[in-house]
Amino acid sequence: MRDLKYLIAYLLPGSAVLALWQPERFAWATVVLSFLIIPLMEQLLPQSAKNIAVEEEPARSKRIFFDILLYLNAPFLFVITGWYLFLLKNAAFDWPVLLGLSLSTGIVVGAIGINVAHELGHRSTKFEQFLAKCMLLPALYQHFFIEHNKGHHKHVATDKDPASARYGEMVYTFWWRSVSGSWRSAWQLERERLAQAGGKFWSIQNEMLRFTLIQLLWLSVWFIYGGFPTLFGAIVIACIGILLLETINYIEHYGLRRKMLPSGRPEPVSPAHSWNSDHELGRIFLYELTRHSDHHYKATRKYQVLRHLEESPQLPLGYPASVLATLAPPLWFAMIHPRLPRENA
Repeated sequence: MRDLKYLIAYLLPGSAVLALWQPERFAWATVVLSFLIIPLMEQLLPQSAKNIAVEEEPARSKRIFFDILLYLNAPFLFVITGWYLFLLKNAAFDWPVLLGLSLSTGIVVGAIGINVAHELGHRSTKFEQFLAKCMLLPALYQHFFIEHNKGHHKHVATDKDPASARYGEMVYTFWWRSVSGSWRSAWQLERERLAQAGGKFWSIQNEMLRFTLIQLLWLSVWFIYGGFPTLFGAIVIACIGILLLETINYIEHYGLRRKMLPSGRPEPVSPAHSWNSDHELGRIFLYELTRHSDHHYKATRKYQVLRHLEESPQLPLGYPASVLATLAPPLWFAMIHPRLPRENA
């Protein structure tokens, strides 16, 4: 029965379905769930630092139930995205309703699109990697598949990683630095891969070129279908999803840095280089993304067996509430700076 708790995560796409079904009444449903109900509930409910017993991990890692939960997010993602863009073409809404629908859909693009793609992108099977790339499409962020796995995990908590926020850096400046830096890094990583493999940069072998063409085709399809309204809508929800992802990136490594060794290389990644959150609802809704310290310590571990590690710094709030706090930088700094390890402060 304990494993069924992850079914709660489907309330997020379910709220977006409700918003699209009855937009005049529930356009803001996903926003309210994500940034009002969940943060309030996380303050009322106890946190859980309990880990799965070591002897249970091998069997739990192989249970197909946990994989199916991830796979089913793909049809939700594309149905919700298509439904939203269909409504843009075929219905007229007041601005408050339109804004609510856009935010609700954009949250889905980030929370079940990019987030689930992140989990699947670490898997070794071709099917799961293909599904990850597909789920990054509505966010126009397919380069994340390259940069996150080959760049971020290698350079995390160093100045070489654009997705690791620096001490005193506001989230607003971080957005630009991370988005632009990650995109440039993905191109460079793909250039290096092709050079090592003896492939040509200007060829179909270049995955960054393929991603660019696929994303342009995606936008073209919606423009042909509904003109500028649907094209603009597709870009807006992608931007919302991207900014949600990058705000979470900001939270996950804010102010944490790996020490440089006499060799000139950074120390190995440890649980101390990512912020952790044991707030139960956020863990469920984000498929344990909030246990980020263990994810970076061993990226191949599946979400259902990620652990609480005592060495990791702990966030005072869950992820949704932390996202809101970052939007007021003085509040975020006052909350997080006292919790930074002494060597990082």
